[in-house]
Amino acid sequence: MPKMTKDGAFAGIDVGTTTTKAVVISADKEVLGRFVRRSGTDLELAAMEAFEEAVKQAGIAPKAIRHIMATGYGRKNVPFAHDTMTEISCHGRGCYHYFPEAITVVDIGGQDNKIIKLNAQGRRIGFKMNRKCAAGTGAFLEETAYKMGIPIGDLNDLAHATTETAQIGSYCTVFTATEVLDRIRAGERTDSIVRGLFDSVVKRILEMDTLTGRVIMTGGVVAFNDIVVELLSARAGVEVEVAPHPQEMGAFGAALFSVNGDQ
Repeated sequence: MPKMTKDGAFAGIDVGTTTTKAVVISADKEVLGRFVRRSGTDLELAAMEAFEEAVKQAGIAPKAIRHIMATGYGRKNVPFAHDTMTEISCHGRGCYHYFPEAITVVDIGGQDNKIIKLNAQGRRIGFKMNRKCAAGTGAFLEETAYKMGIPIGDLNDLAHATTETAQIGSYCTVFTATEVLDRIRAGERTDSIVRGLFDSVVKRILEMDTLTGRVIMTGGVVAFNDIVVELLSARAGVEVEVAPHPQEMGAFGAALFSVNGDQ
């Protein structure tokens, strides 16, 4: 039988272009349940299923949820949410909860990258987003892996298998795929090419803005590919850290706002 929490529970739902994430937290901001699924074409269904699974994982009764906050590009497609908040605010709020100091948040999403700067009080003082092209994002890695005939889950291990990094110069996903195929035909090692792909992701990030203060990474790409952290740390000359449950950080931040939204 589902349990009830003393002061109720709160939920955040992040409807992204690639995946939809839901997080349920207690009134004292402890994560009780979280769930991730592909967004697909029915965003409302994705949000509902992610929410229901997170509630089930939390082991609480659905009526214990006092407030639901939606975020992400599909936040308007969550009719059962009580309110909405931008993903910029939610990623910043979620990271500041764990790192309450001046930080730079680097989020690699399915279709865009974000750099969010917060001061010591958690107030946003800077923000940059790559909107021009999917190059350097999760979609970029998925598309290139598909062209190379490599399972997306194998990329990280391949990149770690070598210290040689192929130089990928293209700024466009389509052109990068062509460049990669040319390198394969030229006999360049697959692991070197894959490491070069991750390095190109890092270069796109560093071209967006300077990284100052404590640098924290979030997003699904980082959750499954720690090579990005290694390469970014080396290129930026700083110790880059990964936030707890990085793929669900936007939903977690939305849940934190939800606690306040119920008051």
